[in-house]
Amino acid sequence: MVGMVIRTAAFAVFFVAIALGPASAQQRQHQPGRFDFYVLALSWSPSFCKDTEERGREAREQCGGRPYSFVVHGLWPQYERGFPRDCQVPAPRLNRNIMTSMLDLMPAPRLIYRQWDSHGTCSGLAPQAYFDLLRKARAAVTIPQAYAAPEATLTVTPDEVEEAFVTANPGLARNAIAVTCGGTRLGAVRICMSKDLRFRECAEVDRRACRRDKLTMPPIRGG
Repeated sequence: MVGMVIRTAAFAVFFVAIALGPASAQQRQHQPGRFDFYVLALSWSPSFCKDTEERGREAREQCGGRPYSFVVHGLWPQYERGFPRDCQVPAPRLNRNIMTSMLDLMPAPRLIYRQWDSHGTCSGLAPQAYFDLLRKARAAVTIPQAYAAPEATLTVTPDEVEEAFVTANPGLARNAIAVTCGGTRLGAVRICMSKDLRFRECAEVDRRACRRDKLTMPPIRGG
């Protein structure tokens, strides 16, 4: 009887460990500052605005009269496989002055607040330091001249866009960049960077690139 009780208790402990193991691992993964590299996501604003219009929605800050081309969607901490998210809930409050200082790169307050809550909190940095780093990451990337301010719709391939960025940015390799798509339009360019903002390879991000043969890039708005 005693032996049976001991075995039963051992099995119970085993199954509790199995049940809690993944959750504990997941919790460790989502600790601020514990990640491998960053992804700088540059969204093609005209595609976002077209998609928004077609869904009957409004995005006045980004889709008004200002001629946005590539805008910063975010600077995302990443693991070699997967990524952390929402590392502090509730997130530390983002000062409004920091938010307004980023509107030249990220043209919507909601986007800035959301990126801080979901991704900035995983960086292990204070809000000002995180957005200073985001600005530095953006400054490290040169937008190819052909995509700086197109006034007519462009038809491109994902390979052409990648190659244009690689040519414009010495040290950037094809396995450190991925082009994403939303339907038949170019969605974003994602560039992988080390924690000190050097271009670096990222196999999983690269595998998730758009596989379409052709994409359109709507022209900039306003002007």
